[in-house]
Amino acid sequence: MTPETILFLIAGACAGGFINGLSGTGTALFALGFYLVVLDPVTAVAIVALMSVVAGIQGLWVVRHAILDHPNRLLRFALPGLVGVPIGVWLLSGLDTSVLRLGVAAFLILYGSYFAFRKALPAFSRPTPVLDSLIGGIGGLLGGAAGMSGALPSMWMSLRPWTKFETRAVLQPFNMVMLVTTVVLLYLRGGYDSALPALAITIPGGLLAAQVGIFVFKRLSDTGFRRILILLCLAMGIGVLLSEIL
Repeated sequence: MTPETILFLIAGACAGGFINGLSGTGTALFALGFYLVVLDPVTAVAIVALMSVVAGIQGLWVVRHAILDHPNRLLRFALPGLVGVPIGVWLLSGLDTSVLRLGVAAFLILYGSYFAFRKALPAFSRPTPVLDSLIGGIGGLLGGAAGMSGALPSMWMSLRPWTKFETRAVLQPFNMVMLVTTVVLLYLRGGYDSALPALAITIPGGLLAAQVGIFVFKRLSDTGFRRILILLCLAMGIGVLLSEIL
């Protein structure tokens, strides 16, 4: 492994781990750009997925009380999401995933651009169990079909006037469930056969960077965290758009 490869792996681990600790989502957006320079796509995605799961355990511990306070809220998103993932994978053969990713990216950019710099954020407070389940199911479907499971739930949860702990108590476990599914599927297709040297570098770096992100998360206000999610939606949309164009 060359020094250049090690440098890119450390940079990706630090960027992805920090954003995982800060928000509980967006790891791939910030890490894959570094990993794809020095790794093949399957190995890069496999490493990001596993690093997200390992680093995310720390974030789950931070919001464990909020998870236990609202378990039904999490299940409304996660269970339909699990159903959506294999449907998305099944649809892969008949979908133009580039068009799908570009459409979602455009929606993310419009949403993020509109809400990111508004003085007052929307506050959609009434209970919406059916809509929550629909969002979770579509999130899982987008994850299976286009690798974008967190996009729609992030947008939806940034509209809810929940505390930062309540929001993260749904968003991070939802992403973890989708990512564990991804890790298992990648393992079965041999995605980790040659990944051990890179994992030995990325996992420790990602764990340390996640701790820095968690430190910042704890000092954010509830409104500040919602703004972070909205800005992440904007960044996610721009990142996906650039990846498809380039």
